[in-house]
Amino acid sequence: MRHSVLFANDTIVAPATPPGSGGIAIVRLSGPKAVALLRQIFFPSCHTATLAPRRLYHGHLRDHARQMTMDEVLAVVMPGPHSYTGEDVAEIHCHGGPLVVRSIVDDLLACGCRLAHPGEFTQRAFVNGRIDLSRAEAIADLIQARSSGAMQIALAQLGGRLQLEVESYRSVLAELLSFVELHIDFFDEDIAHPDFSQVRLSGKNLSMRMEQLLAGFDQGRVLREGVSVLIVGRPNVGKSSLLNALLGESRAIVSDIPGTTRDTIEEPVVIGGLPLRLVDTAGIRETFDPVEAEGVRRARERLASADLVVLVIDSSHPLTSDDHLAMSACVDRRVIVALSKADLPRYRHDPALFPGPVVELSVHSGTGLDELRQQVSSTFLTSSDASPESFFLADRRHRAAVLRAHAALTRFLAGLEVNASAEFLSADLRDALSAVGEVTGETTPDEILELIFSRFCIGK
Repeated sequence: MRHSVLFANDTIVAPATPPGSGGIAIVRLSGPKAVALLRQIFFPSCHTATLAPRRLYHGHLRDHARQMTMDEVLAVVMPGPHSYTGEDVAEIHCHGGPLVVRSIVDDLLACGCRLAHPGEFTQRAFVNGRIDLSRAEAIADLIQARSSGAMQIALAQLGGRLQLEVESYRSVLAELLSFVELHIDFFDEDIAHPDFSQVRLSGKNLSMRMEQLLAGFDQGRVLREGVSVLIVGRPNVGKSSLLNALLGESRAIVSDIPGTTRDTIEEPVVIGGLPLRLVDTAGIRETFDPVEAEGVRRARERLASADLVVLVIDSSHPLTSDDHLAMSACVDRRVIVALSKADLPRYRHDPALFPGPVVELSVHSGTGLDELRQQVSSTFLTSSDASPESFFLADRRHRAAVLRAHAALTRFLAGLEVNASAEFLSADLRDALSAVGEVTGETTPDEILELIFSRFCIGK
């Protein structure tokens, strides 16, 4: 058992299914009294049933105080340590009405259970050694995945891909440390230094492996967190119409009156396996209207943090001063130019004037929309990025830990080149070991663990 400061030896209960009405809901218990508490309120239809482990039993729940039937259910017990949490676990599969679920949970609380904290079931699985921290985090990522790519990364991490990679790092680092400490006496000035050629080679190989893992972080982050795509342009150029077309629904107000959009409108959408946050902004122009001016200020502010800008230009008219103002606002940003209104007679624009690749489109006919979607997704992803075989480092916490480990390993290798003392070499290797241990939870501070598990929903 690890991180025992987080562990409470009581029995917890919570719904394991989302709130709201449904055909079935699950109420989960975990702890030393889970099975006994289930027996207090569950009465099998077969009176001779013994509640053998991992078998579903049909029966009825009765209020322990009034002995009134609460629901017709299925129940299962899973004794520890071979359960999700590593403790005795019981589940009640009841009808999915909110009142039914609440009455069952309330009755179990009255019997002596405690309502579980968010993520406490998974936290207990981690504390009891059923899963490492990276796999625990993968469960939350899988639940929250917004795209198939994010789901594949979470599934790979849940399957232990990251754990195996990091444990191989720990194995190499431990071997390097044992070699240094085994030969520590040879670091005396009067004794020749041992041959560190193999140690140096192993360290450099490990450094390259860490660099390869870190190199995939941007792709992993994009798949896991998504990207923000800002739609900008002068007023009345068709930004809101483009937002609605990409969403497939009428989300933004469309009007012939310039300046209709006065604040940012943000909506999630998945394009080409890439989760996006599409942001429609106020038209960029000089204005004396204080409300519209605030909208323009917010649009410029969002430009600074956008991952991609879609600059909308009316292809049926010459460029205006407001178009040039919008283009100047996109300087040094990653830009795709959407030449809108391609269904109208076209004005010949010089492509060299634009700050990015050009896509001609019409939101009315749908022409060019698929090309724009492809341009957006290919800006961040290659065809292999979202494949089931791909695996990327995707969590910022994991990246920070591997970066610290790589920095410590780099110091160690530099120390070898100048015949640094064994104490310095050992300290660098121990720093690297501690850093990689944070990924799997071996060396993660308790306050960080509490923060991680607080991301989970109650009942998981």
